[in-house]
Amino acid sequence: MTSPSSVVSISGLGKVFPKGGVTALENIELDVQPGEFISLIGPSGCGKSTLLRVIGDLTQPTSGEVLVNGKPAPRARLDRDYGIVFQAAVLFDWRTVAKNIALPLELLKWDRAKREARVAEMLDLVELKDFGNHYPWQLSGGMQQRVSIARALSFSPALLLMDEPFGALDEMTRERLNLELLSIWAETRSTVIFVTHSISEAVFLSTRVVVMSPRPGRIAGVVDIDLPQPRGVRAREEPRFFELVTEVREMLHAVETESEPSA
Repeated sequence: MTSPSSVVSISGLGKVFPKGGVTALENIELDVQPGEFISLIGPSGCGKSTLLRVIGDLTQPTSGEVLVNGKPAPRARLDRDYGIVFQAAVLFDWRTVAKNIALPLELLKWDRAKREARVAEMLDLVELKDFGNHYPWQLSGGMQQRVSIARALSFSPALLLMDEPFGALDEMTRERLNLELLSIWAETRSTVIFVTHSISEAVFLSTRVVVMSPRPGRIAGVVDIDLPQPRGVRAREEPRFFELVTEVREMLHAVETESEPSA
């Protein structure tokens, strides 16, 4: 049952791409509460990113309903109710780090003093306060993603949508940014929906992990992550962490096996 306080409410959602008649999503039901960190995980091609794009009004659903803060997704987009971070940082090379972060605030017509103050806050939040005058091409991939996160959070959206933001990074950088993301989430209290292929990343970051079936994507199950907060490096060494990783892995294996044609 949908809660009136939900940040995201999805009911009966389906998506069919006209070209080839591919059914990407079918009968998705999901309710996301304020302050949750939800990870979407499933086999390649199961519709995780499509679901995220439908929530963000970047792709239109074929059927069903998506509400963000009680509003249809197109209205929520116009009201700037969410920020989006993609796998590629999508920064403008000709703008400094500070000016990249300031771009949404310029579009919202914030005055210069207010913009500069907010940019300074965001640079401090993502630990890049000494890099405001650098250009994206002068930064590492991990630093560029932190700039992207800062830009997405600059206007204090209620919802942060993240589509495999660390997927292209090396394992050490990825783990460090996982820790930084949890710190940012704890400070901002934004609601996060996060797409990943990594079971351990999903378990480490999330309050709930949503497991999706092979195409057509459905929600096969939800695993509540009861690891204590705040989480540090040692959380990955706890027996409960390995139990939850195993639970998610077994659920993924089960849905993949169910989808295989009978011999």
